[in-house]
Amino acid sequence: MSLRYISTRGEAPTLEFEDVLLTGLARDGGLYVPEKWPRFSDQALADLRGLPYGEQAARIMWPFVEGALPHEDFANIVDETYGVFGHRAVAPLQQIDQDLWLLELFHGPTLAFKDYALQLLGRLFEYVLARRGQRMTVVGATSGDTGSAAIEACRDRAGIEVFILHPHGRTSEVQRRQMTTVTSSNIHNIALKGSFDDCQDILKGLFNDGAFRDSVQLSAVNSINWARIMGQIVYYVVAGVALGGPGRPVSFAVPTGNFGNVYAAYGAKKMGLPVGELVIGSNANDILTRYLDSGVMEIGTVAPTLSPSMDIQVSSNFERLVFDLLGRDGGAVKAAMDGLRETGRLDMGPACWQQARAIFRGHRADDTATLQTIRQVYEQSGALIDPHTAVGVAAAMAGTRSPAAGPLVALACAHGAKFPDAVEKATGVRPALPARLADLYEREEHMTILENDLTSVKNFVRDRVGQAATV
Repeated sequence: MSLRYISTRGEAPTLEFEDVLLTGLARDGGLYVPEKWPRFSDQALADLRGLPYGEQAARIMWPFVEGALPHEDFANIVDETYGVFGHRAVAPLQQIDQDLWLLELFHGPTLAFKDYALQLLGRLFEYVLARRGQRMTVVGATSGDTGSAAIEACRDRAGIEVFILHPHGRTSEVQRRQMTTVTSSNIHNIALKGSFDDCQDILKGLFNDGAFRDSVQLSAVNSINWARIMGQIVYYVVAGVALGGPGRPVSFAVPTGNFGNVYAAYGAKKMGLPVGELVIGSNANDILTRYLDSGVMEIGTVAPTLSPSMDIQVSSNFERLVFDLLGRDGGAVKAAMDGLRETGRLDMGPACWQQARAIFRGHRADDTATLQTIRQVYEQSGALIDPHTAVGVAAAMAGTRSPAAGPLVALACAHGAKFPDAVEKATGVRPALPARLADLYEREEHMTILENDLTSVKNFVRDRVGQAATV
């Protein structure tokens, strides 16, 4: 029997995988999660050891899609997805200290961890749409890396129009150019006058307008789309098995703003991977670390930092954890999230807080600490890490750890060349772009600057979808 998916707010229809893939955000404003988590036995985990990344990925994700796609078709899609990555190991581990490892997640086409799920998502979209004879409008909000990864995954794919919103002037130049220099006719870049949180609010506004949503067949590439989480669970399991799982636990330090990447680590734990602890690295926009320290989540003002992909105050994927903390009570989740939106404050009580603290700990690294960490890692290992990775490494190095938590893996979420100014400031070395992107600064840019206004964005999307449909 196929695994089914339910909304965190309890009022949207229960769906199977294909519909969850194409739907993105649930109709009640919630996020889809599995009705129950599939679990791997210790033997099933041990059997992954030594297999190529693509084969491990197909086995790890199969319980989420079984019954929706033929097994051979899914295995071929996964194999094709990871065949375009620039390292044979796809997600190699590099040891940088006695018990500290970097999980290199920058070997995809756009040099960021988002490629690991979005390259899969683009192929799944195309496969399902072709089978159904449908078209789709994909929208995404990005603080930097999701946009370029989504564009690279969906460019020139049949039946898909792509609209990516990024905060105008608040991404690195490399991040922006990776989006705006793509010339495919189905790609549309919107530079919104506002913050990433404003982009995310516009995105949710598009989905919450049922008539508009249906008229353009809207779907999402943000980590609100369950398939994104599914694709990211894989590299945690692969790394955990490579470092001795299931025979010993492995811990992870994850730089996070929107909570999606570290939630995928939580998903790996729910599926049976022995996880010692999950360490959340925050920059100055430290809403998640403040919650873990105090038990109260309070939305502040977004502060620009050297790690712009984490310049977020509203962590959308945190709702998926709230769903579990509140006993999978959709009504309670809706009340909690409505309260957070209305008051800027969320307090679920000490019992939920202690549940969260039993799994996660947080650490804040400001820009000064970020630069110090980039320099320290370079001096110790020769690795040129980007500012987001540095936030995760700083969190990994902070505090005391129990030997029982196992080796600690810090996620290297982007190539240093995506943030060359920060890396050069810290180390004196300017990281070079890979050869395939060497001319990035010479390519012509294409984007539309829009006000932070839902109606303006709707009109922009509607006009261009209509033009595409008549071609």
